[in-house]
Amino acid sequence: MKEQKLLRLLKEMLRNSKRSDREIARILGVSQPTITRTRAKLEKEYIKTYTVIPDFTKLDYQILAFTFIKIKSYSSVDEAEKIVQHAAEWTNEHPNVVFAADGEGCGKDIIMVSFHKDYSQYSDFRRIFALNWGNIVSDFESFLVSIKSGYKMKPFDLKYLADDL
Repeated sequence: MKEQKLLRLLKEMLRNSKRSDREIARILGVSQPTITRTRAKLEKEYIKTYTVIPDFTKLDYQILAFTFIKIKSYSSVDEAEKIVQHAAEWTNEHPNVVFAADGEGCGKDIIMVSFHKDYSQYSDFRRIFALNWGNIVSDFESFLVSIKSGYKMKPFDLKYLADDL
């Protein structure tokens, strides 16, 4: 039962985390103190951070890049751990990189998601990446999304996950 209460609150927070505890309590049919206690538990165990999803076009971003990377083979676990550490440091130095992780698919090992103000900035970013990673990376390809133009079948928003929980 407690798990259901946590999930119900999490769903409402995904839909709109700006709402007050009182408003969410009314929607869920429970007391405001219950929501406040449950929110504190969620924040401790489930919620990593609070943020906003801005209109990126109003911030002058034009490109969203999904970059798929193939790492050259490495000789030891220690070498692999050094590569991962270097990758974490490099991505943390580039605030336009919003996500990077290892994985598999399309013959690649890593995905990196980044925002760019224009194609020139993206091109510079790609060049810097190649210079820093040329000895480690055997191949990388990007899928570019025009944020300002193009068809958007579904805009980026985490609120949709509420209906999947």
